[in-house]
Amino acid sequence: MPMNSRRQDSRYMCAELARVNWAIGQQSFETTDAVLEDICAQGGCVQLEEPIDVGTAVVLTFRDERFNGRVRYCVAREFGYFVGIKFAQENPWSQDLALPAHLTNLATVRSEPPPTG
Repeated sequence: MPMNSRRQDSRYMCAELARVNWAIGQQSFETTDAVLEDICAQGGCVQLEEPIDVGTAVVLTFRDERFNGRVRYCVAREFGYFVGIKFAQENPWSQDLALPAHLTNLATVRSEPPPTG
């Protein structure tokens, strides 16, 4: 999962069931279940069973809140695809809107040195 050092806000790891909707052509829509892996005000990453093209407009829904955005990356992994979504500027995420389960602020996680011996 690409991490962007230019991010200006905290990224949170989480484990949250979500839904992703996107358009296929002009009159058809696709909907799938997803796992929200991480989130920040500017976007998030979901794990899906199928890829979504970069640039595709999507709607991420969890905790009864909807976040509009576009796919920034889609990377195949052993167990599906990791899809990065950049939220629309007028539709940022905040903890006040929708608080995912098991939220962990990556900025507060300290790296521990490996055990010696």
